[in-house]
Amino acid sequence: MKQGNPLLEPFDTAPFMKIKTEHYKPAIEQAIELARKDIAEITAATEAPTFENTIEKLEFAGEKLDRITSIFFNINSAETNDEIQKLAQEISPALTDFKNDVIQNAELFKRVKEVYLTKDALDLNVEQQTLLDKKYKMFTRNGANLSAEQKQELRALDKKLAALSLNFGENVLAETNKYELHITNERDLEGLPKGVKTAARMLAKEKNKEGWIFNLHYPSYIPFMKYAKKRELRKELAIAFGAKGFHGDQLDNRENVLQIVKLRHQKANLLGYPTYAHYKLEERMAETPEKVNSFMEELLEKAKPAAEKEFKELEAFARDLDQIDQLQKWDAAYYSEKLKQKLFDFDDEQLKPYFELNNVINGVFLVAEKLYGLKFQQVFEVEVYHPEVTTYTVTNEDGKEIALFYADFHPREGKRGGAWMTSYKSQYRQNGQDERPHISIVCNFTKPTDEEPSLLTFNEVTTLFHEFGHALHGMLANTTYPSTSGTNVYWDFVELPSQVLENWCYEKEALKLFAKHFETGEVIPDELIQKIKESATFHEGMATLRQLSFGMLDMSWHGQDPSGIEDVKAHEEKAFESTQLYPEVKENCMSTSFSHIFQGGYAAGYYSYKWAEVLDADAFEFFTENGIFDSETARKFRDTVLSQGGTEHPLVLYKRFRGREAAPEALLRRAGLLPKN
Repeated sequence: MKQGNPLLEPFDTAPFMKIKTEHYKPAIEQAIELARKDIAEITAATEAPTFENTIEKLEFAGEKLDRITSIFFNINSAETNDEIQKLAQEISPALTDFKNDVIQNAELFKRVKEVYLTKDALDLNVEQQTLLDKKYKMFTRNGANLSAEQKQELRALDKKLAALSLNFGENVLAETNKYELHITNERDLEGLPKGVKTAARMLAKEKNKEGWIFNLHYPSYIPFMKYAKKRELRKELAIAFGAKGFHGDQLDNRENVLQIVKLRHQKANLLGYPTYAHYKLEERMAETPEKVNSFMEELLEKAKPAAEKEFKELEAFARDLDQIDQLQKWDAAYYSEKLKQKLFDFDDEQLKPYFELNNVINGVFLVAEKLYGLKFQQVFEVEVYHPEVTTYTVTNEDGKEIALFYADFHPREGKRGGAWMTSYKSQYRQNGQDERPHISIVCNFTKPTDEEPSLLTFNEVTTLFHEFGHALHGMLANTTYPSTSGTNVYWDFVELPSQVLENWCYEKEALKLFAKHFETGEVIPDELIQKIKESATFHEGMATLRQLSFGMLDMSWHGQDPSGIEDVKAHEEKAFESTQLYPEVKENCMSTSFSHIFQGGYAAGYYSYKWAEVLDADAFEFFTENGIFDSETARKFRDTVLSQGGTEHPLVLYKRFRGREAAPEALLRRAGLLPKN
C-alpha cells in the first residue's frame, strides 16, 4: 500500500521522522493550490467586503502552506544537504510566484481597499486595526497600484532576488564546510586550552586523519583566534574566515552581492522609493535612512575616542609583550584576551567549567520561571529532525501548556553558522481555540568531547540567553492573529526581548542559580562574578565601533543608488573608512559572507542591534531599580511587550512598559562610555 504524504496529513507537531525529501515539493505544490482556493473564496463572495469576510479570511488563507514551508526552510537552515538545497532553488520561485499572484490579484485588493477606506466607521479593536493596516500595506508596498507591465517587472525582480539570496547562502555554507586547518605538529597548538585541543583531535579522528583539525565554525574558529600563540596560523585561519565567497571561483559571491543590491534598488524605485533603505525603513521604528545614519553617527562620535584609546593601549601591550610592530586583525582576539587576563586576572577558560551546557539550559529555564512563572519539561515523544534536538513542553503558573520548545545546540555540516530563533507554528486564536506556538532555537555551541561535557564560553552563555529571549517572545504570545503574534514586530524592536535577557548573565542573583562547576558542583565564586562584571565593558569602544561598521556597510549597500558600484571590495573599504582601526586585509571581504543582509532579513536593518540595545539598556535599568526578579516589573514587561507581539506600534508598547521613551544614555552608561549614575 502506497504511503501518503505526511505533510499533507493533519498534524500538530511537525512529523519530522516521517518526512522524506521527496515529500516537500508535492506537498508545497498542493498547499499552494489549497491557498489559491482560499483566496478564490474571498474574491467570489457576493456580499460586500467586511473585516470578517475579507481581512480575517485573508489572514488565515494558506495556513497549511505556512506550516509546510516553515518546516522546509527551517530544515534548509538547520539540517540541509545538496538535495534540499536543489529543492529550495525550485520551490522558492514557485512561492514567489504565488505571493505575487496574491498581491497582484486586483479583485482581492479591491475588497481589501474597500474595507480599509471605511476603517474609521468600523468598530475595530487595536489589533484588528493593525491587521487591517498590515494587509492593506502588503498590497500597496508590493505593487498593487502598479500598471500591468510594472507588476510583471516586479514579479521578475522578486523571483531573481529569491534565487540569488539562496545561492548566496549556499555558497557561504559550502565555503565554511570546505576549509580546514590540519595541524600535525603539537608545537603549533601552543596556548590552546586542553578542551579546544581535544575537540580538534576528535574532529581529525572523524575525518580519519592524524593530528588536529580546526575549521571555520565558531566553536573551532573563535578559541583558536583567541588562544593560539603561533601568529602565522592565526593569520591563515583569519584570512580563510574573511575570504568566504571571495576566491574568484564557483563559490564567489561578489556577483551575487552586486546583483542583489541593484535588483533591490530597482524594486524600491519601481515601488516609488528613492532607495531600498527608504522602502524597508518605512515599516521600522527608525522610519528613515536619515534617522538611522544620524543615530549611528551619534554613537560613533561617543564610541570612537574610546575605541582609539583602547586600540593604542592594545598596540602598546602587544609591542611590549611580543615586539609586534603592527597589530593585524588576526591579532585582535589573541592580544585582547591576554590584556584582559592581565587587567582582570581571569579568562574565559576559568569560567567554562561553571557553564556546562545542561546547567546553562536549566539556568535560563529557572530565570524564565522566576520572571514569568514558566516551567519546562523535557518530552521524548515529539518527533525531531536530528537526534541532537531536544524538546520541552512549556507550562505557565497555572499549569496550562503554553508552548512546545525545540532546542538544537551543536554545529553540523548541514547547519548554517550562527544562532537563531524560529518557529514551526505561530500562536493565534481561531474558532474559540487558542492555538499555542511551537518555537525553536538553533545554535552552534562547543561540542562535548570524550573527556568533557559541552562547556560554554561566556559569549556562548549570553548567546543562549539572547536566543531564548526571542523564544520567550514567541512562547508568551497572546494575540488573535498569526501575523501580529510573537516576533512579528518591527525589525528594530525584535531584538529588545533577546538583548534584554542577556543582562541576567551578568547578575550574581541569576548566575548563582546555575553556574556550578561541572565536576565539583561548586557554585561560581563571587570573585569570578565580580570579574565578569568588571570586564563587561572591556574594549566596549572597539566592540561598538565594530557593530557600527557592519551597520554602516549595510546602509552603504542599501541607502543609495548602487548602480555605479562595480568593485565590491573597494566599496566596502570606503564604507569602513570612519570605523577602521586595523590595516585592511586585501584577501578578505566581509560583504561576500554577510549573510545577515544578503540571506537573512537584516538588509537596511543591521543598525537594529544597536537600536534595540538602547531599548534593552533602558528597560534593564527599570528592572534593576526594582530588583532583577521583581514580579511586578516582569509582569509588566510580559503584558506590555512580550505577549503583545506586533499588535500595536512598538513605541506605544515600550512607553506603556517604561512610562516614557527609551533614554540613549542608559546604553552609553552600561557601555562605560558615560559615567554611571
